[in-house]
Amino acid sequence: MDHVDLREGSRVALLVPGSHDYVDLVISLLAAGIFPVPLDPALTPAERERVLAPIAPDLVVTTTEQVATMVASAPDHLRRGLPLGRPIHCTSGTTGTPKGVFSGLLPRSDAQALLAEERDLWGFSPDDVNLVLSPLHHSAPLRFAMGTLLAGGRIVVPGRFDPERVTDAIRTERPTTMFCVPTHLQRLFAHWDEFGTPDLSSFRLVAHAGAPCPVAVKHRLIETFPAGSTWEFYGSTEGQFTACRSEEWLTHPGSVGRARPGRSITVDDEGRLWCVVPAHARFTYLGDPQKTAQAWRETPAGPAFTVGDVGRIDADGYVHLDGRRDDLVISGGVNVYPLEVENALREVPGVEDVGVFAMPDPAWGQRVCAAVVGTATEADLREHAVAVLAPAKRPKTYVHVAELPLTATGKVRRDQLPALLA
Repeated sequence: MDHVDLREGSRVALLVPGSHDYVDLVISLLAAGIFPVPLDPALTPAERERVLAPIAPDLVVTTTEQVATMVASAPDHLRRGLPLGRPIHCTSGTTGTPKGVFSGLLPRSDAQALLAEERDLWGFSPDDVNLVLSPLHHSAPLRFAMGTLLAGGRIVVPGRFDPERVTDAIRTERPTTMFCVPTHLQRLFAHWDEFGTPDLSSFRLVAHAGAPCPVAVKHRLIETFPAGSTWEFYGSTEGQFTACRSEEWLTHPGSVGRARPGRSITVDDEGRLWCVVPAHARFTYLGDPQKTAQAWRETPAGPAFTVGDVGRIDADGYVHLDGRRDDLVISGGVNVYPLEVENALREVPGVEDVGVFAMPDPAWGQRVCAAVVGTATEADLREHAVAVLAPAKRPKTYVHVAELPLTATGKVRRDQLPALLA
């Protein structure tokens, strides 16, 4: 497919912007048993070197011309062929260096099960038009785009997210599906408040994930899009845990849904969530056997993995997230999960976004701090915290900022939050 001698098991790093050709290339490579490694083209040379070292790609693609040439030279039977594995996506890197997540080459039966799982859950069909809002080097938007094309549908890739451009695409392309993060929704709703909401009746599926969704945004999502069309799911680069129709969320507020079909979720003594997955969903971290070993354990139901997220499962099987064990703040001997505090503060009028983090404290060991985007006053924040949070969970320090440091998928870069107090 290129001048480099690629063969089954080869790895191809993709450091180019997303496009229709990009998705075609990913499918063609995987159908040949070659593993694409989708990466942010904005990575600096030093970041590229650090991320790619354990992946050891056989080819690095850096131009759209290379992508077009490789797609044009792919045999017809690979254009929509059965993917024999998953792309090697890298973890989001909210802390430390991203790690490559590798599923290995799958037997055809497992490859067919992988394809069917997404198709059956999301109902991809030849009539679908998938509107791509997020960068295609991330796993969720690429999965939705691939699932659509493999079902015989088509995709629309407007480019870098812009509310006006997306609105125009909705009007002209009449999309049926869309994956987004809450930030996309907030920006779209703000644009529509000013310029008018387009006809959204073509949508049958709007799925969001990647970050907590403010309650007001969630309710507006449900009210704005066609009944029964909106979903939330909980997953990670490593794998998928749950899916939840918004109607279920209304009866189990704060939940991210129940285990997806073919999976089961349990909680260990420390509150970590473990997910038993089918054979096609297993993985390793490339170049890091120790991290791989920590992520997996044997259970009576089969191998289960964790990404360190902590939560609880209610009596009806719905998962509620508390945060990530690695983000834990221990203040005065009390465990505080930033996500719980953030969700509470998002209820305050005028809070557009919030990131909670720890700073060293001589009296408490660590003190809870909050970086807030929006017009809510510190007095309002403190008053609400007193009403809904136990004393140890109430932030002792607030800082107002213009924006939070985020990854491209809208996740807060917690490792960068302490610098906001400097």
